[in-house]
Amino acid sequence: MQKEVSFRKLGGLCAILMLITVGCGAGKAPEPATTTASDRPADGGNFVSREGVNVEFALRPIRSEKTGPAHAGDWADITFRVTDASTGEPIKGRYPAAWMDLGESWEATGGRAMACRDRIATYLQGIVGVRPMIDLNSHFLLVLNRDPSISVIDPAIGITGITNLFAQVNLSRPGADWVLNDDHKKLFVSMPVSNKVALVDTQAFEVTHEIAAGEQPTRVEIQSDQRYLWVGNSTTDAATSGVTVIDTTDLVPVKFIPTGPGHHEIVFTDDNSLAFVTNRDSGTVTVINVQTLEKVKDIETGSRPMSIAFSPLGQAVYVTDVDTGKITVIDPDKLEIRGNVNAEPGIGPMRFTADGRWGVIINTSTNKVFILDASTNRLPHTIEVGDKPYQVNFTNSFAYVRSLGTQDVALIPLSELDEFKTPPVTFIPAGQRPPGAVGDISMADSIVPSVKQAASAYIVNQAEGTVSYYMEGMAAPMGSFRNYGHETRAIEIVDRSMSEAAPGVYRTRVKIPVEGNYDVAFMMDTPQFLHCFSAMVEPDPNKEEATGLEVEYEVANRYVTIGEPRTIQFRMVNAGNRMPVSDLSDLTVMYYRASGGGREISPATAMGDGNYEVTLNLDETGTYYVFVGAPSRDLDYADLSFYSLIAVQGK
Repeated sequence: MQKEVSFRKLGGLCAILMLITVGCGAGKAPEPATTTASDRPADGGNFVSREGVNVEFALRPIRSEKTGPAHAGDWADITFRVTDASTGEPIKGRYPAAWMDLGESWEATGGRAMACRDRIATYLQGIVGVRPMIDLNSHFLLVLNRDPSISVIDPAIGITGITNLFAQVNLSRPGADWVLNDDHKKLFVSMPVSNKVALVDTQAFEVTHEIAAGEQPTRVEIQSDQRYLWVGNSTTDAATSGVTVIDTTDLVPVKFIPTGPGHHEIVFTDDNSLAFVTNRDSGTVTVINVQTLEKVKDIETGSRPMSIAFSPLGQAVYVTDVDTGKITVIDPDKLEIRGNVNAEPGIGPMRFTADGRWGVIINTSTNKVFILDASTNRLPHTIEVGDKPYQVNFTNSFAYVRSLGTQDVALIPLSELDEFKTPPVTFIPAGQRPPGAVGDISMADSIVPSVKQAASAYIVNQAEGTVSYYMEGMAAPMGSFRNYGHETRAIEIVDRSMSEAAPGVYRTRVKIPVEGNYDVAFMMDTPQFLHCFSAMVEPDPNKEEATGLEVEYEVANRYVTIGEPRTIQFRMVNAGNRMPVSDLSDLTVMYYRASGGGREISPATAMGDGNYEVTLNLDETGTYYVFVGAPSRDLDYADLSFYSLIAVQGK
């Protein structure tokens, strides 16, 4: 049994050496010539020059007013401008790390104050229970569940050894597919049952909009320029089957374009001038002008086009056909078929590496993948993989192939695809049961590379409801995360770590939890640099004293007989002093089946001393989720912990 562990991508040997060799301190200096006034906060920022490197730190609140200090509760941009001290040129292409913590929390240890580099060394060791207040290198795992919810997991271990469920996003209906925008602040989730797309704010982790998206919205794709979200309406009726185009700024549907019956896959040219849409039941690919949102042409590509991809290297659109086994190559300039590549019947899912050189094409029925070289439009390799492969994704070094009939994931080294001989395949276990043991598999990815496509990945096992973390070079995943009783279907990552917003300018956005004097530790391994800056955060002037609440469920038996009313009790307490809270007149309970159906909301009855009860009516067998909310205290159903009940047949 693999234990649940936390994993961080926080440096390596260079970082350790730097901690030993580089001192740190706090200091300010005159502003460097490479920094403009528009990029500097009102207080002038913090600046240090050492080891041939200039680093300027700035913390700028995101508020309607343009001046003034940061306040507790503000969203703020954290910026580090890094330049060469001698030339003033920006130092580009680095991956610095940074942490924020209250200065007073850096307590004395062993009779002396803990220095900045000692604190960073502690962070890098990943010691259980020792974390900064704000980790500027963090990311969150988003897990799409079979029920109408998304689990948000902080992949760090808690003091109890249980991974942290950071938040839960409740959808109105189960999600089918999803896509993040470029800055990872918006997540669009298709909900076929409701004919809508949900917009999830990934800063607050809550649904902010539901957008009408035509009938049976399924596949969702967003243009690289972020202008439009394209939604595939997968119906069998030619009048309602096609794509709905949604403006990502105004969050309204702009146009529905009928393309043909069946499921739709969608890709764009790299200049976002054309969209290509497969029509599985009509054997065609529809070309759409993105500027005019008008259909340009239908191209016949075989009886059942299954997958479509664009290669920036080959400057071509590739379409797989499951019946004929051919890969059609479409010229996006002439909108004509440039040629065909013959594989074998049964081919389907296809994806290209980021550079567009290598395409991996899956044949589920023959347990093979074909490697397509977009520079020659040839198939140099046919590789045997696991039982019933169905998905592929990439890190910088490997193609990961997930199969339905085995828990093992196949890893194909990308560096050896240019060789004459067939590349070796490594198999790693990701769970104890094959994903195909469950009835329904999401079309969304079950494997995602870790942040910045580093040498690690997260792998979902739908049959076990777990997420495994695999670091390349290991014989097996290093551990797994539980999903708190939900049936897991797909995974995505929200990256909150710093990124290079401009040459030499590294930035991220965070929410500052409390006021105080913060120490901001900054570390870079090439060139080696470590320093601690400071930032003062003022109290929130508009803050009203509010007390957080918690719910304590008092249910002796989770099993409920269907058709028989069941009364459950729970207690509301103050999160700080555990005192009972008895004045919640609008407390309600929402419950629904794990499949998303049977959603009901019932008022809770106050019983005194913080105790409440509600009567539930469960009409079908299966798992039910129970949530508590109170509008008068700004408590949404996702704000408090939930409870699960199991409905069974009576004897």
